[in-house]
This record gives sequence, C-alpha cells and structure tokens, in this order.
Amino acid sequence: MTPQRFLSPTASQLATTYVASTARYDQMSFRRTGRSGLLLPSISLGLWQNFGDADPIATSQAILRRSFDLGVTHFDLANNYGPPQGAAERTFGQIFAADFKAYRDEMVISTKAGYDMWPGPYGEWGSRKYLIASLDQSLKRMGLDYVDVFYSHRPDPETPLEETMGALDHIVRSGRALYVGISNYSPEQTRESSKILRALGTPCLLHQPRYNMFDRRIEGGLLDVLKEEGIGCIVFSPLAQGLLTERYLEGIPADSRAGKAGRFLKPENVNQEVVDRARKLAAFARQRGQSLAQLAVTWILRQPQITSILIGASRPAQVEELYAGLSFPALTANEIAEIEKYLQ
Repeated sequence: MTPQRFLSPTASQLATTYVASTARYDQMSFRRTGRSGLLLPSISLGLWQNFGDADPIATSQAILRRSFDLGVTHFDLANNYGPPQGAAERTFGQIFAADFKAYRDEMVISTKAGYDMWPGPYGEWGSRKYLIASLDQSLKRMGLDYVDVFYSHRPDPETPLEETMGALDHIVRSGRALYVGISNYSPEQTRESSKILRALGTPCLLHQPRYNMFDRRIEGGLLDVLKEEGIGCIVFSPLAQGLLTERYLEGIPADSRAGKAGRFLKPENVNQEVVDRARKLAAFARQRGQSLAQLAVTWILRQPQITSILIGASRPAQVEELYAGLSFPALTANEIAEIEKYLQ
C-alpha cells in the first residue's frame, strides 16, 4: 500500500480579492484579558484541527475570512498543529499573505511551543534553546515579523521554571512577541510562573486550559489563581470535542471524530451516561431557543475570569452558529442551578 502523502497547499488554490466586512465590529463583544490593556473577542478561532495539509485550503480560507468578518480578531496556533507538524502555521501564513496583511494591526495571532517537533534533545519541552528556535521557525512558516502572544504549551518536568520563563521574557524583549502565556500548567505552576515573569518585567498575559461542561477541573483552584494574579483565561475544547453538540445524540456518525477513533475522542468516550446528559442539556438549550453548542459557550462565559473561548471549525457555518449564540441573554442563577443538576 502506498503511504499517504500530505500535499502542501499552494497559493494558486486560494480565492482572490478579499475585503473585510465594514460591519465586523458591530456585534462582537470583547472582554479584557486579565489586568492587561488587551481586549479579545468572546470567541476566538483555534487552528488545532482542519488546517492541515490534507484539508482543502479553500475551506480554511473561507473559515478565516468569515471569522474575521464576524469580528473574530484572534487566531490561535501552535508549532505542532497539522498534520503534519507545522502545517497549520504554513496554511495560515499563505492565507494571511493573500488576505490579511492589510489588517495585521487588527489581529491577535498566537502560537505555542512545548510538544515534540523535531528529532534530538532540543525539539520539545521548555528549554530556552527549544522555545526560541521553535518560535523562529513558526514566524518563518507564517511569514510574520512577530506574534502577539507566545505560549509555553506545557510545563517541563526537568527544566527549571526560571529558564522557561526567562526564555519567554527574552522573546518579548527581542520583539518576537508582544505578550506571553502558558498552557496546561497546574495552579501551583501557574502561580510560580507568574511570580517569575512579573519579577522579570514581562507579566503573564494568558493561561490556556481545557474547560467545558464535562471537564471542570479549572474550577478547582486555577481560576482563583488567575484572578489573584491578574491573568486572563482562554479555554480550548469548549464543546468537549463535539460531545456538547447534537452530533452524538443518536449514535456515532461514521465521519465524526469518535467514528474515526481519533486521538482525543474515542468511541468509548461516547457512552450512555454522556449521551443522556447531552440530551438533557440539548432540551434545556431548546427552551432558551439555543443549540446545545451555543448553550455550552454561554455557560462558559458565565465565568467572569474567562476572557475568550477557542472554537474550532471545519466550515464557516459552525463559526456563524457560535457567533449567533453570543446574542442570547446570560444565564440566570436559576438556569445555572438547573444545568448543574444535569452535570452531577
């Protein structure tokens, strides 16, 4: 059998002549990032999925264009997003060059380093050598002079926090990034990292954890630390990889993430208990006139410490759905209590 080959997208596959909507800021709500001066849209676009070499670049372009037209100004990447690794940054870079150069100062672009990227001892984790080299590679792939936010993607159990945070400080001072953040750090690691960065003169802007109705670990201390330290919070997997949509209410579609037995959502994750909860939540959402996915976003935004929610999309309509959900009223105390019963 011939091995699958990933074909790099080419500029010739891109649609031409993009002019952003003049109404792009009319409806989007923005929230302050911790104690910083930076505002982020309530929903941001993550390029974790659907921007690899095997994904049609025309679709990726359509998603990015529609997102920006709706006021989604923040685009989140990482060095290892693809597949293969680096592909999402290359795809974004080609689309940015074709469509968004004139709008660079209206965009917040972030990337990360921490997971395995190249062979040998310098291709992952949190050393100064790896973080700086990885960001240089990311900037080249995206065709950018700087990113707005650069993250340490995961804590390194072997490298001292002083070295990792020192590298982040250097990256800002060198002009490669305007702000820095951390992802997947524990409350204790977050507090210590914030202390080190503050002493260096480069405060930690953002923490990026996983958070949704089915995964509430950050309520057990991390959100309190972020409030105390003045750090913003931008969460990923708000829809629990699709479990908080109507996609799995009647079974596992063959073309779904669980149907394909993906790395992060497996068929055994779609068990009867999860489906029963999702059905109850979907019925509650319908009473409010919302979809389950829209309710999941509304529920997360009840937390004042949340700055933005990273959504993924395989087509523009998914961005439009979650954007439309922002117009619904905030949950009342009684509604939050009722949802809590479904999550027990």
